[in-house]
Amino acid sequence: MMKLAVLATTVAATSAFAPTGAPSALSRSALASSTDELTPPVEMEEPPTAPIVVPINGWVPDEAAPCYGLPGSLAPTGYFDPLGFCQAGITLDDVKRTREAEVMHGRVAMLACVGYFAAEAIPASPLGITGPANDQLQQMPWPAFALFTVGIAAAELRRAQIGWVEPDFGDWSKTLFKLRDGYYPGDVGFDPLGLKPTDAAEFATMQTKELQNGRLAMIGAAGMCAQELVNHRTIVETIVFYQKVFAGVDPYANCPPGIDIC
Repeated sequence: MMKLAVLATTVAATSAFAPTGAPSALSRSALASSTDELTPPVEMEEPPTAPIVVPINGWVPDEAAPCYGLPGSLAPTGYFDPLGFCQAGITLDDVKRTREAEVMHGRVAMLACVGYFAAEAIPASPLGITGPANDQLQQMPWPAFALFTVGIAAAELRRAQIGWVEPDFGDWSKTLFKLRDGYYPGDVGFDPLGLKPTDAAEFATMQTKELQNGRLAMIGAAGMCAQELVNHRTIVETIVFYQKVFAGVDPYANCPPGIDIC
């Protein structure tokens, strides 16, 4: 009897250290549901898609290239920007606006160079305009001057409508000096002779030619303006004057007394 009691006590003591059985189906279900409630579902984020850049006249802005890859550089100087107008860090909109100013001033200067010679070549203008080109603007009759001013204003207003973003008067800083994203600097759609190439490489070549001629014209127009301010002679008269000087002839020999410019 004593042995039986000892055996029962031993079995009871050892059963306390035995592993428990697997949880029931009910307890497993409750545990799974509570875990699902605590852990929110993880949503997979899709990687952002790169914006599609549409070429403008075959040009795609490249941040790694000088002047964002705009044409205009030519040997032997290549890319020449000593004052840093288009240096690294300048925004694309600022670079486009600088190129817009360069192209348009170049076009005006080319017209001015032709205008200096053409206006001074007319001996007797129907409007009574004579003398050096620097002095001809103030000789225009006021109706012609008004028409001239209105024409310039209309052309500039149309250019602004084509190339610039409409002003936001509620928050003017967003649109101030901002060009349209799809606008190519200087391309206002005026091509009556159909000279604009459709091929990207040919367009870049023609754009470079226009820029180079415009840059030279800006220097030339500034030089002619300065020359006429100094001696008050027309361009041709100045050429004749210095021909006499270099030939050893007195350029003032035929001038009336007291007149140094003739």
